[in-house]
Amino acid sequence: MRSVTLPMDEATAKSLRAGEAVLLSGTVYTARDAAHKKMHECIRNGEPLPFEIRDASVYYVGPTPAKPGTAIGSAGPTTSSRMDAYTPELLDLGLRTMIGKGRRSEAVKEAIQRNHAVYFVCCGGAGALLSHAVQEREMLAWPELLSEAVTKLTVKDFPCFVGIDSLGNDIYEMEDEE
Repeated sequence: MRSVTLPMDEATAKSLRAGEAVLLSGTVYTARDAAHKKMHECIRNGEPLPFEIRDASVYYVGPTPAKPGTAIGSAGPTTSSRMDAYTPELLDLGLRTMIGKGRRSEAVKEAIQRNHAVYFVCCGGAGALLSHAVQEREMLAWPELLSEAVTKLTVKDFPCFVGIDSLGNDIYEMEDEE
């Protein structure tokens, strides 16, 4: 399993291949449906986004509240396609990686290729396990969105797979090698 540091540069993104298992460490921003809509409004209105988008990583997650002594509650991925309407715009602004579950639209795949980005997938239903990789959590924007607010996470050895690589190879379209 390959270790990858976030934020990720273009060269690293180009070196990853669909199906490859990785452990992510570094900074990840949480953003789901409502946060993506608000980020789109910021862009449309010429307002700054809640974090520097260039080379950033976004995790599509709505975590549960943290128990005492933990950084985060259960933190499993949500269905990524719900963000597809907003994703090409963010990729064109420099977003480097996304983490979620499930297939992506053709428009997202094209934007991933055009921007040399990567889409990571992780196991749905494993939110309690994934939460152990989160070391810190900081509220950044829109706390009124509750679990969908934008937060900054520091992760260490967050397990996932390359779902779509910078060449457009898609784990969901790969054929079995057996």
